[in-house]
Amino acid sequence: MQSSNVRVRVARKTKETLDISTFELVQVDDGPMPAFSAGSHIDVHLFNGLTRQYSLCNDPREGHRYVIGVLRDPASRGGSRAMHEQVKEGDELCISAPKNHFALAHEAPHSVLLAGGIGVTPILCMAERLSATGASFEMHYCARSPDRAAFRGRIAASSFASSVHCHFDDGAEEQKLDAGALLAAVRADTHVYVCGPKGFMDWILGTARSLGWPATRQHYEFFGTEVAKSDDGESFDVKLASSGKVVRVAKGQTVVQALAAVGVEVATSCEQGVCGTCLTRILEGVPEHKDVYLTPDERAANDQFTPCCSRSKSPLLVLDL
Repeated sequence: MQSSNVRVRVARKTKETLDISTFELVQVDDGPMPAFSAGSHIDVHLFNGLTRQYSLCNDPREGHRYVIGVLRDPASRGGSRAMHEQVKEGDELCISAPKNHFALAHEAPHSVLLAGGIGVTPILCMAERLSATGASFEMHYCARSPDRAAFRGRIAASSFASSVHCHFDDGAEEQKLDAGALLAAVRADTHVYVCGPKGFMDWILGTARSLGWPATRQHYEFFGTEVAKSDDGESFDVKLASSGKVVRVAKGQTVVQALAAVGVEVATSCEQGVCGTCLTRILEGVPEHKDVYLTPDERAANDQFTPCCSRSKSPLLVLDL
């Protein structure tokens, strides 16, 4: 266990909806937890050897606990199933210190928070923070139905309840979210924050871009995605700048797998290009980006990539490893 990791106890496990449970985590010695900011997530190291990222959804002012929400995903690769079936109240887990790749722009005169399904977890934390600071914001929460919308009671009892608008797929047409109308109507210096399933994210971000929203005012975080397949899947080489060693990456093999086979370990977590844990600097060559972590501008720079899923357009990539 790395020194930056934290040993925690599951103080409470609560079934919020049919397929969402929350886990309240506290220090095993009941001491204070490392501070976090709205939009932060933690890595949770599970009993089955997997590591998964979960957003913190409690008020950042709470220094004694972390709360995460976990969706039981039918297509689980083992993470959500383990959390729901294996992790119980009283169990001890190893987690990372909080990391934040989805931070609030506190200078924004107005913020629009958009959550789809389980994407409400970081968005709710943001609402707590913006409310506490007296900032101007509105929150829109989209879910399949009221019985699948977690935290409705908490939201209704909050000081910012009047700023939250719920939209349900099975509800009346007039209450469904009109993303185009919403994003076209807000003032020009508004910032938008989006989290949820990939289809929801693509819809919101695509709408914002079609309306001319600059990338600097679009903030988002993906929970997971399907890694796009290569057009040709051809093999290529990677060169380690520190040693000059050249490693062949075969068709159907990831860069991380190829490097591991010759004893070079790259830290990974999601293995889907979502979390940025494996982000590696590129010194020469052109990557084939398959992640959802980098922004369009960061992708265009071609000076870093996610070796857990991304590949190469050029015969050789020289990596800062």
